[in-house]
Amino acid sequence: MGAQRWYRSLYWRIAIGFVVFLAAMLVVQAVMFTWAVRYSGRSLPGQSPMRLAENVALDIGNALAENPQLDLAKYVHDQYSQYTHPFFVLMADGRYVTSGSQSFPEPLVRMAKARLERGWPERPRGDRLLFGWGRGERGGNRPEPGERVERDVNAFRAARPLPIFVNGRVAGVVVVPLRAPFGFLLGRFAPILAAVAAGVLVVGTVLATALVFGPARRRLRQLEDAARRLGAGDLTARAPDRGGDEIAAVAHAFNAMAEDLSARAAALAESDRVRRQLLADVSHELTTPITAMRGYLETLTMPELPLDEATRARYLAIVGDETARLEHIIGDLLDLARLEGGGGSLRVEPSAVAHIFERVAARHERAAAQADVAIVAAIEPGAETVLCDPDRIEQAVQNLAANALRYAPRGSTVRLEARAANGRVALSVIDEGPGIDAAHLPHVFDRFYKADASRAGAASGSGLGLSIVKAIAERHGAHVAVDSRPGRTVFEISGLQAGA
Repeated sequence: MGAQRWYRSLYWRIAIGFVVFLAAMLVVQAVMFTWAVRYSGRSLPGQSPMRLAENVALDIGNALAENPQLDLAKYVHDQYSQYTHPFFVLMADGRYVTSGSQSFPEPLVRMAKARLERGWPERPRGDRLLFGWGRGERGGNRPEPGERVERDVNAFRAARPLPIFVNGRVAGVVVVPLRAPFGFLLGRFAPILAAVAAGVLVVGTVLATALVFGPARRRLRQLEDAARRLGAGDLTARAPDRGGDEIAAVAHAFNAMAEDLSARAAALAESDRVRRQLLADVSHELTTPITAMRGYLETLTMPELPLDEATRARYLAIVGDETARLEHIIGDLLDLARLEGGGGSLRVEPSAVAHIFERVAARHERAAAQADVAIVAAIEPGAETVLCDPDRIEQAVQNLAANALRYAPRGSTVRLEARAANGRVALSVIDEGPGIDAAHLPHVFDRFYKADASRAGAASGSGLGLSIVKAIAERHGAHVAVDSRPGRTVFEISGLQAGA
């Protein structure tokens, strides 16, 4: 596989998913906090803390004016417990009421009590208190010199008491902090935010499992299952390698390994089959002459069987022929083993093709004359010389010529040709025999393979000659091929390097 793109990496996907999950959680928390502040409790629409204090002071003053026996705590709870901003009411008769269950700092309460004790000069006209009214610079009573009024600077900065007037008299004060105490906010919103956080965490975990870890887990399980099947001997086991992340890379490597193991297993099976077949073929080829030799030798050694000299001489000739045949088979087997195993060195040198063809023709001159077959040679310009081991190339052409003579009809011609193209030379042996059936063509270079049925009437060879030709060609970096039809069969060694 090529270089993996970063955005396909499983690690990047997990990291990005984690960041997105955190961002989503923060966004949801912020949205829920805004919702909680807006809907879990309210302050009066458009009211600042001081405006809220003025409205509460007017409302409580009016309520007490109408009903002096009013249960102030219940009234405040019923009217204001649903509002977000906390406040407390301190009455002149000592009653202390808060809008909720929260507590306020003691300095703030003492400051409100001190301000209540100082009093206010008069109620402003109308039913509305003015912002900042009650401060000394705007008509409020100022403490006499030396008067000790307990103050807390932070408390004064946080809130300013506003008076509650009942029938023109100050009956108490309302204090609304500019900022809600942390404990109040925590107590009011912590359960909601905790529930939201737990929900986001659960949903995020489920989504992360389903979208990131779930598919990876399933693919790893599939990879594990494929590995177990391969280990159990199922060479067809493959892991799904879709995608471009690390799991896909591992699956791709696993599949490549499985393909290699499958190919090796198939090669071993084929090698074992070929070995068994070779042993059977060798046994058969060696047994045939040995059996014939044993039969004739046993006949010759029987004292009770009288043989005339002519018969005895014929039997001995047959034994000699079978011995030569056996020796030839063994020699071919050893030669083929050396060639295919890379044994023996080639003596590569510029060799004249004409000389090779002359030696081949001379070697088969007597057999060709007996079969009434002519051997002719043709060498094209540029193909006069090849770089090769002349003895081995001559051996290959000798085998091809012997095979052609075996099947050439009487009165026909066997042609030895050399052609050149692109610095390479091809050597061909052409006969005019009945041809080789197409079903046999892929196997003619196999050891001990005989296609005699397709070229009837010919004597059978050992079945090793063409295998030796193939091995010699491959040792020279060339290859051998066959093309056959009735009346024309061409064996060609192509790819030989042209000589200088």
